[in-house]
Amino acid sequence: MKQKRFNLPTIFYFAIVALLIAYFFPREGKFRYQFHEGKPWRYGLLTAPNDFPIYKTSEEIEVERDSALRKFKPYYRIDPNIQKQKTEEFRVNYNAYLHKKISSAYLRYIESTLSDLYETGIISPQALEELRDAEQEQVYLLENTIARTHYVSDFFTVRTAYESIINNCPPYLDKATLQSCDINNYIAENVSYAAEMSEKVKEDILQGISLSNGMVQAGERIVDRGEIVDHHTYNVLRSLKYIHETKSGGTQAQSIILAGQFVLVFGLMFCFWLYLWSFRVKILHNRKNVWFLLLCILMSCVLTELCVNYTLFNVYILPFAIVPIVVRTFFDSRTALFIHLIIALICSLMVPFPHEFLLLQIVAGMVVTFSLKDLSERSQLIRCAFFIFLSYVVYYLSLVLFQEANLNKINWMMMLYFGINFILLMFTYVLVYMLEKTFGYVSTITLVELSNINNPILKRLSETCPGTFQHSLQVSILAAEAANKIGANAQLVRTGALYHDIGKMANPAFFTENQSSVNPHSQLSYDQSARIIISHVAEGVKIAEKAMLPKAVINFIRTHHGRGKAKYFYNSFKNQYPDRPIDEEAFTYPGPNPFSKETAVLMMADSVEAASRSLKEHTEESIRALVNKIIDGQIADGLMRNAPLTFKDVEAIKEIFVEKLKTMFHTRVSYPDLKNKEK
Repeated sequence: MKQKRFNLPTIFYFAIVALLIAYFFPREGKFRYQFHEGKPWRYGLLTAPNDFPIYKTSEEIEVERDSALRKFKPYYRIDPNIQKQKTEEFRVNYNAYLHKKISSAYLRYIESTLSDLYETGIISPQALEELRDAEQEQVYLLENTIARTHYVSDFFTVRTAYESIINNCPPYLDKATLQSCDINNYIAENVSYAAEMSEKVKEDILQGISLSNGMVQAGERIVDRGEIVDHHTYNVLRSLKYIHETKSGGTQAQSIILAGQFVLVFGLMFCFWLYLWSFRVKILHNRKNVWFLLLCILMSCVLTELCVNYTLFNVYILPFAIVPIVVRTFFDSRTALFIHLIIALICSLMVPFPHEFLLLQIVAGMVVTFSLKDLSERSQLIRCAFFIFLSYVVYYLSLVLFQEANLNKINWMMMLYFGINFILLMFTYVLVYMLEKTFGYVSTITLVELSNINNPILKRLSETCPGTFQHSLQVSILAAEAANKIGANAQLVRTGALYHDIGKMANPAFFTENQSSVNPHSQLSYDQSARIIISHVAEGVKIAEKAMLPKAVINFIRTHHGRGKAKYFYNSFKNQYPDRPIDEEAFTYPGPNPFSKETAVLMMADSVEAASRSLKEHTEESIRALVNKIIDGQIADGLMRNAPLTFKDVEAIKEIFVEKLKTMFHTRVSYPDLKNKEK
């Protein structure tokens, strides 16, 4: 049940990533060719699959629209009811009180002038200003259903209409008297913009503009490999792409495409999940590892999608081989190759010429697998990148010759793309460091750097605790050889062995290998001495964490004694005080016990190397007896209970220890002195 509870969210993570990848897929039917005006056509002969128009560019259409709209005259509507209303209002007021102030001559002049003004049209100042800004000289003036051309300059506003009445006053009339009639009360705007009519006419004009300027017949030759894509050919290709991509239009079609893309991607992602579930359960049970691998897939696919959709650059510039290199560095070759195959298959769904892409990428992944067994030196990365570049070049040239049978069909720009890819692969060295800091991984590169004895911590250890430093070196030799024999990570064990006793720097004189003549334990009780000895584990962890050593290295410091006891002081206390109760925890290391092959090998090597120094004779029998006694005792005490070791592994480790200790403690032949001839 526990496994099911874990597997369900893990599959959910894979589904989320599959959905994200599918979301970034192009929704329209994918056009398989990439092209640029003024650049050579890198594909084979292309002919028209069917009849299609050559569409104008958006710039050309915009120019024609502007030209057509310059001839467009907007429509304005004149309202005759306003003239009737205002004229009637003036007559009513004249009969009521204005006849006492002005004569009938004023009445006739005002009525006649108002009639002319309303016939000409009175418009709002804002509308008149807009017409002038648009440099519109004429408009169509609608009265009922009849439209007539009208000059914009002839329009009046309320103000200019009032000024016209006053300024054009005949000599026999008095202006002051005319102004006292409040004529502005009878002047109103009677011209307004006929939006519906204007937009309809404008739409008819724009619809009359042709979107194409020619036709391509089915089977007609468009372009061949190596030809420069000129302006006409570019428009033909652009039109073909537009027609191809719009075939899948519509909301329902978009949903169907998205569903199909999701099923395709999730199917491949599920295959990867099955691989982890079947062969790499430890990786699958660590969510950090799962998210790291999913992030590798997601970033590779999204970058490919952006590159293809927006034609940023050639897709072969993208260093797809970085993913298997990084995964190989942190995990293993099989996982690296499998994740690379998944990425190549997903990306092939969106790139032009998927078969060519798949062939080149699969070969590159295989090259990474056999050329990069371990990444511990820059030269290894350079060699791997060179082999990848060589495989790209050889297989591309072979593919072109196989398909075209013509050397002239080779696109030599591809060599430049492969070269850029080679350079980008060099940044894997930096990327590995960044990923280590982000996800807490430890690479062989870092382990090799930490193994340098000029490292500040190791240098300080050699100066303050020379005996401990020599002990650590001997342990690293023993442990690395044993780890290599049983298939464990030898470099990790070697590095862990060098750092496992750095906690002794806090109290170097309390450890036998660093003492000269004075033993400070003679002044302490057994439990006090045990506490000091045991404290070197916690002190070592503090020093390691302060120096920001990887967690994988700190694990060796924590586990190299496991939950074992400081047996010298524990046994001495039991022997001296057999009847006194003993505090077991005071003599027990904090642990935990070893939980991996590497930490288990280090515990064995540490105890065996330390105990071997107490042997009086270093014969094969005595060494073998010591090794068996130490390791069998650790197993009997339950210290190896969590370590994934087999009986075969334990026997192999014992044999390696015996052989190595025999070499370390071999006796040398004494050199004879030169005899004095005269004597």
